[in-house]
Amino acid sequence: MFHKLRSAALCSRHFATACANAGKNVAHRQINKLLIANRGEIACRVMRTANRLGIRTVAVFSDADEKSLHVKLANEAYNIGPAASQQSYLRGDKILAVAKRAGCQAIHPGYGFLSENVEFAELCQQEDVTFIGPPASAIRDMGIKSTSKHIMSAAGVPIINGYHGEDQSDERLMQEAQKIGFPLMIKAVRGGGGKGMRIAETEADFMPMLQSARTESEKAFGDSAMLLERYVRSPRHVEVQVFADHYGNAVYLYERDCSVQRRHQKIIEEAPAPGLSEELRKQLGEAAVRAAKAVNYVGAGTVEFILDKEDLSFHFMEMNTRLQVEHPITEMITGTDLVEWQIKVASGEPLPVTQEDIVKRGHAFEARIYAEDPAGGFLPGAGPLDYLSTPEPSDTTRVETGVRQGDEVSIHYDPMIAKLVVWGENRASSLQLLIEQLTNYQIAGLQTNINFLIDLARHEHFQAADVHTGFIDQHMATLFPKKVVPQTKVVQMALAHVLNERVQAGAGLGKKICGPFDGEYNFRPNYSLTRSIKIKLGETEHSVEMETNAEGYSVRVDGGEWMKVSVRRKPYNNRFLLETNIDGHVSNFNAVITGENIALFDENGMIGGEIVQPRFLSAEGSVGGVDVSSVTAPMPGVLDKLLVKPGDTVKVGTPVAVLIAMKMEHVLKAAKDGVVKAIPNAEGSNVRKGAILISFE
Repeated sequence: MFHKLRSAALCSRHFATACANAGKNVAHRQINKLLIANRGEIACRVMRTANRLGIRTVAVFSDADEKSLHVKLANEAYNIGPAASQQSYLRGDKILAVAKRAGCQAIHPGYGFLSENVEFAELCQQEDVTFIGPPASAIRDMGIKSTSKHIMSAAGVPIINGYHGEDQSDERLMQEAQKIGFPLMIKAVRGGGGKGMRIAETEADFMPMLQSARTESEKAFGDSAMLLERYVRSPRHVEVQVFADHYGNAVYLYERDCSVQRRHQKIIEEAPAPGLSEELRKQLGEAAVRAAKAVNYVGAGTVEFILDKEDLSFHFMEMNTRLQVEHPITEMITGTDLVEWQIKVASGEPLPVTQEDIVKRGHAFEARIYAEDPAGGFLPGAGPLDYLSTPEPSDTTRVETGVRQGDEVSIHYDPMIAKLVVWGENRASSLQLLIEQLTNYQIAGLQTNINFLIDLARHEHFQAADVHTGFIDQHMATLFPKKVVPQTKVVQMALAHVLNERVQAGAGLGKKICGPFDGEYNFRPNYSLTRSIKIKLGETEHSVEMETNAEGYSVRVDGGEWMKVSVRRKPYNNRFLLETNIDGHVSNFNAVITGENIALFDENGMIGGEIVQPRFLSAEGSVGGVDVSSVTAPMPGVLDKLLVKPGDTVKVGTPVAVLIAMKMEHVLKAAKDGVVKAIPNAEGSNVRKGAILISFE
């Protein structure tokens, strides 16, 4: 579907814009070697298009990324420094030096890092290296949110009321906040990606939220300037993909709905936005094009709007002067390759289509797969991808990723593992495919949000397209219900454990992982054996008794009724599944066993458990849950600041430390009144999840 649509969309490639462009004098530059100034999935995605166009690619990598997928896929790769992005991926001077050394004509910045850095864009121009992005002036005008609001207002683009002034004193900001009223949004002037953004619900919240936003913004963007805006509760977040060339031509490629978010960051996106009339789509698109033309934009950009959920009025929020994370869903409904457009427009070619040539077809979803703990407040995680099995790519399914099985999600960068992109003839069919492919995206070794995404996609209000930015908070109870694991799943885990032991013993290969039970093995038991297995799910330990017989197994859980069980292996897509018949109920699952941990995958996602070995019981008892007598790291990260010292007296709720994880600041607070006893780690230390940071007497 993707390539067929792409061919149809580009059928006017003889450039209907030629007449309008005849008087323009734009230098054409052949790009045959391209440096990608990024990492992970976006670097891999840019390389795929570059390779198709016959362009050689150069990767850059930090010490932590030496063995990463983007390094392997590139024609050449160069180390640019330590793991910390400030010393590697944000070092524009190092990256430009590599580009010159490698003979690259252009640099593609991807998204994040230097993609919206004015100074880097200007430096590229000075060094005669093409920056695949908009002019530095457009990045500057749109990157400073206060400036962009004034420009948009003058261009006739609706804006939301707020304070965008230069006086950044606490007194002035408090005065303006009182004028706007509460709740209000505090935003970093140079912000993006939810960083440097806070909501002050009341006047009492304002100063703490302001200071926290400033600190996070300074770390992320090197600037602590803030703007204030009226906070619209539960709006929809709708954005328009625009594209412009050097000749004054600009088009829109319809809109995306990115309303469902956590921590002000998108988690699932769809295109086109549901429930909009064609007239409203046109109004949004034309407003976005006016915004682009107002700053003489060139390249791919996204104009974000706040859309009132009730009356569908819209207001300009910001413009992202780069390729967006969620650009694939626009490609899926328009049949385009936006990276190809970026490269060709940057080399001096005009847009390949006019507005009339762009036709949307079908519906697409993108789900962002993260290493994080949804039930724990979506705190980011890190760790090894011990097992990774993805859906099969096709014309209707794309897997955008930068990792492989065995790679590690690092504490130094964003915890996104992949983007799962699907297309269907309509929203319902596309959503059904998304759910199916999410169940086929199987990861073991670290916690992910896949189960949450499945529950979200199945939620009745999401199915009905009743979406807004407060969706997760509104439906918290139904999105995070208390789940009871059926006994059949405990039985399946015990079976997987037993069969895995037999496969390992039979194959004699000593594999670390036995996920789909790849080794050929006859599972039919031919001898009688009774054994007891303990399976721990969360805090509950289950005892499973299993007897083999001529027909299969007899199994009971926690002393309950005996169940008649049989099992066989069956092929499914790119893996093997186990099919069980438990008292007449037939179901399929995949299982992955890593040491004592077991992950079971079925149509509802993943269930994690632990195979309890008797020799470890006493040791496990000594590693109980952390109580309020200490403050521990809720995730892996860097201990950025210690706000107390031994001997200090603190009250419950007192901020005691600041942890930096995945480029975001997390303030840790005391859970009890007490006196600080010890601080085992120094500022700047890398700490693991659960590490004791501060203990109390």
